[in-house]
Amino acid sequence: MKRMILALVLVMALSVGALASSLVYSLPISGEIEPGLAAFVARGIQLAERNNGIVLLTINTFGGRVDAATQIKDLILDAKVPVVAYVRERAWSAGALIALAAPELAMAPGSSIGAAEPRPMEEKTVSALKAEFEATAQRWGRDRQLAGAMVDADVVIEDLVEKGKILTLAAEDALEWGMANRIAGNTGELLADLGYKDYQILELTPHWAEQIARFLTNSTVSSLLLTLGFLGLIFEITTPGWGVPGTTGILALVLFFGGRYVTGLAGLEAILFFVLGLVLLILEVAVVPGFGLTGFLGIASVFTSIILAFGDVQTALFSLSIAISVSVLAVILLWSRIRQSSLWKRLVLSHEESPQAGYRAPADFSYLVGKTGVALSPLRPAGTAQIDGGRYDVVSEGGFVAAKSSVEVVHVEGTRVVVREIEEQ
Repeated sequence: MKRMILALVLVMALSVGALASSLVYSLPISGEIEPGLAAFVARGIQLAERNNGIVLLTINTFGGRVDAATQIKDLILDAKVPVVAYVRERAWSAGALIALAAPELAMAPGSSIGAAEPRPMEEKTVSALKAEFEATAQRWGRDRQLAGAMVDADVVIEDLVEKGKILTLAAEDALEWGMANRIAGNTGELLADLGYKDYQILELTPHWAEQIARFLTNSTVSSLLLTLGFLGLIFEITTPGWGVPGTTGILALVLFFGGRYVTGLAGLEAILFFVLGLVLLILEVAVVPGFGLTGFLGIASVFTSIILAFGDVQTALFSLSIAISVSVLAVILLWSRIRQSSLWKRLVLSHEESPQAGYRAPADFSYLVGKTGVALSPLRPAGTAQIDGGRYDVVSEGGFVAAKSSVEVVHVEGTRVVVREIEEQ
């Protein structure tokens, strides 16, 4: 009996200790900010909410895609558990937006935050991103003007940033101007300052699917996959049958769309648009004569699918311009081989009726109009006549013409000479 009571007390003590211990889910925000990272952050926040834990974002990034950073920012603002951002080295560009979204922002000594001027720097883009930074900073009582100065070079703050400069704050300046809540040498010091005495840190890392998704959605890799897809299909045209180039091109396009579909950046409609575009282009090449509505709709469908896959018209056009430029260069270099390909021979008539092959242009008999001659044979209505010293196959204008009758050429249609009998006076 005593043993049972002791065991029960021990279990209760362990349960209380477990409840008192805080679970800290540490999520690294490093490398390029892209949609694959957003999927990883979403998983970490869901785990923390399920176990009533704390989310610790350890940031060291030069930035990346604004749409991915905005998605991560929304995840942080909607989180139902405490979120702490800790800038280890730098939180620049899109990384600064993620850091400002956290209710608690700490920075390591010597770290920095800011430098969020968009590229290309267009008024519309700057205005939208500036408003995003200001609203995010204001959400937690931080200076919205300082946040705007990280994006817009026209914002002037006395004794801090002059006109034409983008604001980047060192850790000490960020603390002084109220953008950071504290400076901490490491995560242990940070958690102690926040009042967490008993905690357990769980270092989360992207699993293999998220790592693949992050790799495939990287802006450079995406452009490369798109270019390889186009090049593979172009090279396939120059080779008989179906081989390695076509397979490589299809595989690159599958990885391009698949990576975006897994991360949620592209929906099923983007893939369907691309497949529809390829089907229409194949019909245009193999079935429909000439180039018309089918080909135009096929090209438009492919372009639409790529824009939907990128989720951003500007980024899509940039990647498309690279892919198209490389593809055009490949076509120029392979032009001689393309002209010898079976597909090209199906599209373009290459047969020539040249003099070297024994073909001659039809004779022009128009000079015979008005001249007279003699029928050498009866014309019923066709026959032979001698006109202007030459022998010609002729056709009578009307009915029968007897041999040795006088005739006159009244009309010529190509090689058809039409004659009329001349009635003798």
